[in-house]
Amino acid sequence: MLADQAGRWSGEENGMAPNQAPVGHVVLADADSDSYRSLRRRPMSRAQRFELGRSLRDRVPRNTLGDWKAPATRPDPVEQIMRSHEGRLDRLIPVRVGRMVASPYGFLRGTAVVMAEDVAHLPATGITPVVCGDAHLGNFGFYASPERDLVIDLNDFDEAHPGAWEWDLRRLVASIWVAGRHTGASESQCHDSVASCVAAYREEVRFLANEPLLSRSYQRIDVDRLHETATDTALRGEISRAAKRARSRTSDRALPRFTTERDGRRCIVDEPPLITRVPDAEAESIAASLDEYLDTLAPHWRRVLGGYTLVDIAHKVVGVGSVGLRAYVALLEGSSADDVVFLQLKQARRSVLARFVHGDSAWHAHQGQRVVEYQQALQTVSDPLLGWTSIDGLQYYVRQFRNMKGTIPLDALDAAALTDYAGIVGHLLAKGHARTSGASMIAGYAGSSDKLDKALCRFARAYADQTEADHAVLVKAVARGLLPVEYTEQGGGKTAFRP
Repeated sequence: MLADQAGRWSGEENGMAPNQAPVGHVVLADADSDSYRSLRRRPMSRAQRFELGRSLRDRVPRNTLGDWKAPATRPDPVEQIMRSHEGRLDRLIPVRVGRMVASPYGFLRGTAVVMAEDVAHLPATGITPVVCGDAHLGNFGFYASPERDLVIDLNDFDEAHPGAWEWDLRRLVASIWVAGRHTGASESQCHDSVASCVAAYREEVRFLANEPLLSRSYQRIDVDRLHETATDTALRGEISRAAKRARSRTSDRALPRFTTERDGRRCIVDEPPLITRVPDAEAESIAASLDEYLDTLAPHWRRVLGGYTLVDIAHKVVGVGSVGLRAYVALLEGSSADDVVFLQLKQARRSVLARFVHGDSAWHAHQGQRVVEYQQALQTVSDPLLGWTSIDGLQYYVRQFRNMKGTIPLDALDAAALTDYAGIVGHLLAKGHARTSGASMIAGYAGSSDKLDKALCRFARAYADQTEADHAVLVKAVARGLLPVEYTEQGGGKTAFRP
């Protein structure tokens, strides 16, 4: 199990005396989570934890996980979106809205805050490993391991936090159904895709629950194993093409795309509103923050990166949900002009899950550190340059910008390929959850039958309907002028659907 909290906990933030222990991350109140804080105490046995999970079916029958009906008191989704714009850059809010109105899937991607509010009040077992918090279908993808192997895993952790495993699984299956409809799949085919996902999750978490604890932490899927795992011919083709694109997404190959020579100096090009220059004073603050970021790296990587020199900085819009938050790219040069590294600094705010887990109390003194530590908890291997810093009172995490990142384009998948891929991401989500704690209890609860699969198929279809209805409400609000909108391409032919 992960430590009580990521980052330096401040008792004052919780309204407690500095020497008073906070209430930390407990995976399940009925289990002996305290045993995981000492090597001198033996925790509850695997068999006991499995039976504890099974017993939770009496409290929370598995079929109840399929229930969804919007309550009469449900907050208005447009009002939630408008509240989420507080603290964002005003000039980029129209871009964010444009990406959400593009399609129901774009809406789902950009509204983790809406779904968090919905699922937090639904039946759940109370088992709370570290979860992604935004585990939609587009947040799985390729990236390079420290050894430069191409792997696939969860790849977005802005909302990562201890929370109900059901929250992640509900968001994933809803996104699969919405994506299936977008690509023309029938309702029966969407059902098959969701069932494939949940069955894979259930089977993988059961397998990992029986593995030694350290073995769970070594499980990973590289691109070769992914190609072997896929059974659909069309999906294999998309994997090969996506992997080829990902391998080309490195810092040195980004130079012609993102930079130009100006007065004998390499500069990041302007592409307003998506890539823009920053004022000199802001650039100086960012430069100083990068020196502080170095101190958050492991000693070896701190020395390696310390051999580079900061050359230029720009603001670059990314994603859908993150649009409007501050996000910078920094160009660093090594011993020669073609020895370069692009770093990305992304503003980190409190997870949308946090208030449903521990209310207004603060577990995390630095939200960038939260993102980094929970990313490392959920991924088998992570970017070795992950770190965090602060700029003018705002908190950021830092990572490589071009690190062989890539995704399988969802709009290129037919129904059979989507079903195959849904099973793969279900497997990956189970792996992430099992890496922290609670695998035996989740396995005991989920069981070996398809009851959980059927329940979440019901939920996915109902919530896909809800997403489409909410998207329609947003479209009408934009048409009435309640929200500003600007339609832009995300670059490289991307859309809100093609990540």
